[in-house]
Amino acid sequence: MAGFRLPDDLKFNRSRIEDPLAYAKDRAVRSWLFIVGDEFASMEGGMSYAQVQQAVEHTARVVSDPPRVLDLDLARQHVAALDVLPRPTLVSCRAGPRSSAVAYMYAGLKAGVTPAEVIHAAELDDAPFCAFEEYKTWVRSSMLALSGQPEA
Repeated sequence: MAGFRLPDDLKFNRSRIEDPLAYAKDRAVRSWLFIVGDEFASMEGGMSYAQVQQAVEHTARVVSDPPRVLDLDLARQHVAALDVLPRPTLVSCRAGPRSSAVAYMYAGLKAGVTPAEVIHAAELDDAPFCAFEEYKTWVRSSMLALSGQPEA
């Protein structure tokens, strides 16, 4: 299981992003997958999709924040968006758990590794989603469904 690692050209946030333009520059990203809804822009410390669009040239948005449940349809949308965004790419949510789940799910799927390898690597990296069993379950089930593998 030591072989899989999140590629360097796929990044996610681990906390709230204070300044989208500076964050994109510091992370040296060309594109950004923003996975929060409009509600986030009106929250204290929130950020809008317009700010993301001002920060980088290539953007996509797949609203995936609570109360929305991460499901296979959202996984398909994440994969479709990430397939066309130029690298390096940032995936962001409010504080990191969902964005890290998306990044690891996508990278593992594209690398053709097992969900167990992905979860193991994410746990070693202390990826924020690993604190939530429901997100680990989503990564596993999405990878299996999208790769055509049967669930164990």
